[in-house]
Amino acid sequence: MATLGATLEAVSPGHVEIALRPAAAVSQQHGFVHAGAVSAIADSAAGYAALSLMPDGAGVLTTEFKINLLAPATGERIVARGRVVKAGRTLTLAQAEVFAEAEGKERLIALLTATLMTIQGREGIGD
Repeated sequence: MATLGATLEAVSPGHVEIALRPAAAVSQQHGFVHAGAVSAIADSAAGYAALSLMPDGAGVLTTEFKINLLAPATGERIVARGRVVKAGRTLTLAQAEVFAEAEGKERLIALLTATLMTIQGREGIGD
């Protein structure tokens, strides 16, 4: 997230918010924030929302995600809000909504659905 310039904005059980300020380094040829950057903050928001409900010392890995890009990512700030839909012992289902903020208004620009795996007891894996 540091490479993208993204910041952790909020954390509570089952919910994480990550924000990104548009910049040339994360933009595509038309000046919109690149879908890869939008996907990265959405995946991280969903993943850390899932991790927030996992046992202490566990690690989290995304096993799959699907993202719908609904509108170009442009504005003053791009915000991904991840939330857990259903937490399980091994697999957790989470979603992230991504919004573009401009002139005090939010516009939904992407929706991600992810399945995340709890990793426990593996050397070097813990978040």
